[in-house]
Amino acid sequence: MKTPESVTDEQVSIEDIEIRLLLEAIYQLYGYDFRCYSKASLRRRVLHRLGMSGMSSIMAMTDRVLRDQQFFVTLLNDLTVNVTEMFRDPEFYRAFREEVIPVLKTFPFIKIWHAGCATGEEIYSMAIMLEEEGLYDRAMLYATDIDKNVLAAAKKGIYSYAAVKQYSENYRRAGGKTSLADYYTAKYDGVIMDQRLKRNIVFADHDLATDQVFGEMNVIVCRNVLIYFDRDLQQRVFRLFRDSLDMGGYLCLGTKESLRFSACEEHFEPVVADMRIFRKRQLMKRETR
Repeated sequence: MKTPESVTDEQVSIEDIEIRLLLEAIYQLYGYDFRCYSKASLRRRVLHRLGMSGMSSIMAMTDRVLRDQQFFVTLLNDLTVNVTEMFRDPEFYRAFREEVIPVLKTFPFIKIWHAGCATGEEIYSMAIMLEEEGLYDRAMLYATDIDKNVLAAAKKGIYSYAAVKQYSENYRRAGGKTSLADYYTAKYDGVIMDQRLKRNIVFADHDLATDQVFGEMNVIVCRNVLIYFDRDLQQRVFRLFRDSLDMGGYLCLGTKESLRFSACEEHFEPVVADMRIFRKRQLMKRETR
């Protein structure tokens, strides 16, 4: 006879199998690869959508994903992480302005990749900072995300009044030189970011789990994305970033993310350790005997 504990273990096991099958179905049909994302985070998001949809099981959800593209788009919004804000973690932007910007000013041209840009708040934050430091005209910014829908929202650059109130405070704490209101226009029951901030931004879809090097960057910003990946996928992404950066290029991670114990740790040196700003260094080739 099964004990309550064994029944619970069996249910968890079946649930894990069903989630793996769901993720495999998504990958095979739509090309989005969530198979190496954090299992705990994925489970929460899948079960949330299951409860909202009223379906009886994850298998029923899988069947609907295979037959209903609009439902897949809804689920995709659950699975991707789009929590962001302008000048999020103002201390990071202040540190970037003080420690990285002076070096970037010595470059004739600057290429910056925001990986996992979500709805675009952080890419506009970077554009504003570069504009204020006189660097924007010699910079190209690449904003990428797995989700085409959030990329479309990022390209529009339309945000609510309520959100902008918090963004303005972040901007001030980040060392902004004027007023955030100088960079948007009131419109559409909210605000729209100034077109001049968009002139050097390229928005493109890119999947960190499957796509290849996005090369010769001076700066890569990927903050609060890797925490949703399992360790193997994190290692893949670190290698991708290492190979996409020029020598001396900067890698910026979220404050809960770290290169420690990764295979790429020796390729980077901390610039502002607590703000997770690193610089790619030249490694001496080991002599062979």
